[in-house]
Amino acid sequence: MILIVGSAPDALRVSDWDTSIFAHRVVINNAWQACDTWDCLIYPEDFPQDRHPPVDQTSGRQMIGANEFVPAQNQFGGVVYAGGTMAFTAGYWALGALKPDVIAYVGCDMIYDSRAGQTTHFYGQGRADPLRQDVTLQSLEAKSARLWALAQRQGCSVVNLSDQLTSRLLFPRVSWQKLKVMGIDLGTGFSGGFELDQSAADEALLAEAELAYRVPSGRYWEMASGFDKTKLSHIDSLWLAAWRAKATVPS
Repeated sequence: MILIVGSAPDALRVSDWDTSIFAHRVVINNAWQACDTWDCLIYPEDFPQDRHPPVDQTSGRQMIGANEFVPAQNQFGGVVYAGGTMAFTAGYWALGALKPDVIAYVGCDMIYDSRAGQTTHFYGQGRADPLRQDVTLQSLEAKSARLWALAQRQGCSVVNLSDQLTSRLLFPRVSWQKLKVMGIDLGTGFSGGFELDQSAADEALLAEAELAYRVPSGRYWEMASGFDKTKLSHIDSLWLAAWRAKATVPS
């Protein structure tokens, strides 16, 4: 069971948790400041060096850059289909490299309050990276459904520990208290009241293969002008169907 921590304001809740229940604690970008028990830091090529943790805090810990996470993304179809933002990148890297039975997210809801003076990240105002104009991020919900579906096929449950009212992640919600009690039992097929429509997932994977938008380097923005936005949107709709089609209302 692993934890993935983003930089939303509620990431600070982690400081009150006993994170020893996780085999790994993966932090994204600046989130190492919110989780002092982190052991894996994943960051993109443009993450400023002055935002990295001090060298004396990295001993015995993994620093995961593009050389590590791009091959992991490619195992799962590549960044164009996975979605070019670090919340999903971290999930696919963890799924491929750590092979967990449970991935629990916190601080990754990708909801940004635009009102003046409102903080967007636990450290203050940050860049709402997932909301940029990007052909791979037309539907954050669909990208989360894809990650959830592929994890389910690998025998891994993906859950959201957020206590926020809204989230762009479709992962089933689980409270911190429930996770502490259930622990790895969530990995025995826990779906949080939803079922994966296998035929819809097969159709989505087939559509991806036929479109064949492969960018082995991970630098998809160098080729984005050749991507068909409408066809990628259609694939998003297939992943949403895989998540929705057999959904039931949790009791």
